[in-house]
Amino acid sequence: MRTWTRRILDPGPEGVGAGVGMLLLRISGAVMALTHGWSKLASFGEKSAGFPDPLGVSPQVSMALTIFAEFFCALAVLAGAGTRLAAGFVAFTMGVAGFVVLAGSPFGDRELAFAYLLVFLALIFTGAGRFSLDRFFSRTR
Repeated sequence: MRTWTRRILDPGPEGVGAGVGMLLLRISGAVMALTHGWSKLASFGEKSAGFPDPLGVSPQVSMALTIFAEFFCALAVLAGAGTRLAAGFVAFTMGVAGFVVLAGSPFGDRELAFAYLLVFLALIFTGAGRFSLDRFFSRTR
């Protein structure tokens, strides 16, 4: 397997304490998917035309990319499947939300995006941990 692929799928530290800590961080994937991603997915038809378009790709594409990150990638993070890559998509989305879409807003309005950004950045650097699909599949190779 290529080095970059191995690194992306590396589950990170093997200790029980580190594994539990990373599992707790990964639970933020469920929170993200249920409180942010699902509502966007369920209301795509009604809200996509007016969705912010900070990347200039169209409001519909911006909303679809946001749903991909906030729902599907967040669930992958929860499962610990391709965690570093999936967390990268969510972190990018939260960075765009906090630094671009909400740029003129008070910090309190941007705080949640920054909190999620930090959690998902941590998972990019640590990996999914011991209790994850990434670890299971790295053991079976």
